[in-house]
Order: sequence, then C-alpha cells, then structure tokens
Amino acid sequence: MNKEIVLEKLAGGGITAVQGISAAAVNCGLKKEKDDLALVYSESAAAAAGLFTRNLVQAAPVQLCREVIANPVQAVVVNSGNANACTGAVGLENARKMAAAAAGALGLSPEQVLVCSTGVIGQQLPVEQVTAGLVRAAGSLSTEGSAGRRAAEAILTTDRTTKEAAYRGYYRGVPFHLAGMAKGSGMICPDMATMLAFLYTDLRASRALLQRLLREAVERSFNLITIDGDTSTNDTVLALANGAAPLEEVVEGSELAKALAEMLVELCQELAYQIVSDGEGATKVITLTVQGAPDAVAARILARAVLNSPLVKTAFYGEDANWGRIMAALGYAGVAFDPGKVDIFLGPLQVAAGGGAVDFSESEARTILQSREIAVRVALNAGPASLTAWGTDLSHEYVSINSHYRS
Repeated sequence: MNKEIVLEKLAGGGITAVQGISAAAVNCGLKKEKDDLALVYSESAAAAAGLFTRNLVQAAPVQLCREVIANPVQAVVVNSGNANACTGAVGLENARKMAAAAAGALGLSPEQVLVCSTGVIGQQLPVEQVTAGLVRAAGSLSTEGSAGRRAAEAILTTDRTTKEAAYRGYYRGVPFHLAGMAKGSGMICPDMATMLAFLYTDLRASRALLQRLLREAVERSFNLITIDGDTSTNDTVLALANGAAPLEEVVEGSELAKALAEMLVELCQELAYQIVSDGEGATKVITLTVQGAPDAVAARILARAVLNSPLVKTAFYGEDANWGRIMAALGYAGVAFDPGKVDIFLGPLQVAAGGGAVDFSESEARTILQSREIAVRVALNAGPASLTAWGTDLSHEYVSINSHYRS
C-alpha cells in the first residue's frame, strides 16, 4: 500500500460512519414487536453495484433491483419477516410500491430506490403497512451510529446478532470510509453473494469499477461460506459509492482503487465470518484450508463438498475426529486427485497421512474439537492452488429452528 494511504478499522462502526449516509428503522407490523423495516439514505446520488442470487427462483425485490441498479441510487429499503418471493406479478408490483413510497417520502424518483426483502417465502407482502412505515422511517433518518445499528437489527430474521463493520482510510490526510451491514443465519450457501449485504463508501467511483471490485471481493468472502448448503431466493449484495469524501474519483490502477479493493475484501470477509459465526444452531465455526489443489476452481468445489457434508458437520458437532468423512466428501466432489497423497490436520494435529490413518492422540483431538473455532487443513498434494473457506457444524437446534420456521 502506498504510504500516502493509511487504513484502520473502526471499533463498533456501522454504515452511518460513511459521510452522507443516514439510516432509520421502524416496526411496520411484519413482526410483532421488533423493527422490521430499514431505510438507508444517501444525501447525494451514488453509483451502485450489485450481485444477486443465481437461484432460478428469484424474489420480486431481486427482479426490481436488476431493473434499476444501473441508475444513480440514493435510497435502499429493506424489510424482514416477508421475503416477497414466489408472489408473482402482485409481488413485483408491491416491490415497486415500496420503491415509490420511499421515493415520495424522500423527494426522489422510484428509479433511485433499491428494494430488498427477507423472511418467509410464498406470502404476499402487506404493502400498505410497509409503505406507511416508510413514511415514518423517512421522517426519522439520522447519521448517528445508533440509527445504523437499528437498521442492522431491523433486517434480521433468525439471526441472533447484527453484522456490521466499518473502515476509515486517509489519502494525503483526507479521510474516506467504507462500511457495511449484513444479515444471514440460515439458507446460506452463496452462489454469487449471499443473504443480504449492504456496503457503502464515500469515495467516488464509476459503476463499472465498483462492480468489478465488488465481484472480486465477493468471490473471496461470501462465496466461500456455507451453513446449510441452501442458496436463497433473495440473495443480494449491494455496494454504493456516493462521492461525499472530498477526493478525486477512484480510477482503474490508481492507489485509491487498490485501497478500495483491499478494504472491500476485508469488509466482506469480516461480514461473511460474522454470518458463519451466527449460523442457525451452530456451535462450531470451521475454517477449512484446502492446499495443493489442481486449480482454484477445484479447491472451491472441494471445500464446499466438505463443509456442506451433513456427516462432516455432525461429526464436528459431536466433537468426533472422524477424518474419514472428510476423505469421503473430497472423493465425491467431482475433482480428480490421488487419494493416496492426501494429508488432513485438525489444528496442528495430523489425523491422516497419505490418504490413510496415522496414530494421533484422541484426547488432543477432543480438546481441539471442543473449541468454538476449529481450523482444518487438507493437503491434496495435487497442484498449486490453495483456498480458505468457512462453515459450521450441524446441531439439533438447527433442525428445531427450521422445522418451525413459519410458526
């Protein structure tokens, strides 16, 4: 990094750390008591980039965002408690009504508003309640950190905690910021992005540059996590650059572009890790490193196979050093390698060598597996590629949460 640029993480920071960003949250009746509607507003028009679910079934807000994201954007509306997915033409019209209500309350055009939803699939959105809530939210926008925190809370569903992070940089002594909030706890196996994530910067950048940087950051973060192997109908990651910092435009190849790229990766990885750590019913966070894969694509496929395996996940929940389940998952992933060259480690402890058993201390393995965070390393010895991904175990609580989700 150029000495002219200094980066730092802001303790307890959220989206309102970004210049020109205000937020609000209200309860509009989708949930009994908690806030269920968030509004985030940028004082100036922002370039917007986005990545969306590759699930063939796409929620109405995803469809609407795809339509309007090429426009300069000033507001993002997010409701929880109802996904507005599998709701047909009525659902799409309701998403448009949300955008129009926010626009009317803020003096914008509907094409300047992005809409996201999360919650139960297949139920029509009570749009009158939501639009009335948006009017109240617009009247209570604030740049205070507490407002950003309330917005981060309002977008949650089964999450136990908010997901927020913020960074500040200095370029030639002038400060600039990047911050984000996310939600996600279940139905997490991203295939482009995951859950919902909203990233803001007060740097000025073109949509094309922002889109490229966002895609690269997502590939190194949200696309490397899994909780249960399910890709949502509503997965969305949005990044907005409003140019409120008094700095030159970020252009390809510049030091500011390199700084923004670095900050985006760090922010996305931080939010992604927070999502995994808050996985539904999770008692373990598994950091899996695949080394010596034939190529990067193969490494990604192998990592996902291991982290999505119910048998691997339940072994970690039971604190059982059953490395054979890891070998089996590698073997059915569809990647060619020599099983006779595979080494497996739990933390510093080697539990398999050359594809077979080695003597290891079961008590040491149990101590490692009793930790909340567990590092697993698989050395394939089959090529030059390495990759680190994150996942969780599978507990009784996960089944309980998802067997009564609507009730």
